[in-house]
Amino acid sequence: MKQNTLELAVGLFMLIGFAAFVYLALQLGEVSFLRQGSTYVLKAEFDNVAGIKKGAAVQVAGVTVGEVAEVALSATEAALLSLRIEKTLKVPVDSIASVKSQGIIGDKYIQLNLGGNEKKFNPGEVIKETESSVDIESLISKFAFGSAK
Repeated sequence: MKQNTLELAVGLFMLIGFAAFVYLALQLGEVSFLRQGSTYVLKAEFDNVAGIKKGAAVQVAGVTVGEVAEVALSATEAALLSLRIEKTLKVPVDSIASVKSQGIIGDKYIQLNLGGNEKKFNPGEVIKETESSVDIESLISKFAFGSAK
């Protein structure tokens, strides 16, 4: 009888440990299908998104509120980013999306400057007011070789 109780306790301990491991793996691994209900997608059209990759952060006032879900080319041959944003953030229609970098050579991210309009973007709509990234390498080469004006 004591053998059965010990085996039952060990089995229960293993099940609880495995469940805790699965829970932590899903939470820390940021499994996208679990977050679908808590986010929505906005699109943003840029002239140049050099350095932006899928998974790059979307920030408002330095706080990460989403990520870049997809980088594609639009029908007008502009860069079209799909931004997965938390549902708690409602983006006004007069907002501006900018490509920024963390430091001089840091990672690139999208900065949302929220406007004050009462009307908000609906999921899937396109932000047209954007600021493209500054290409530091081309600016330095223009300056170094004398073609900067």
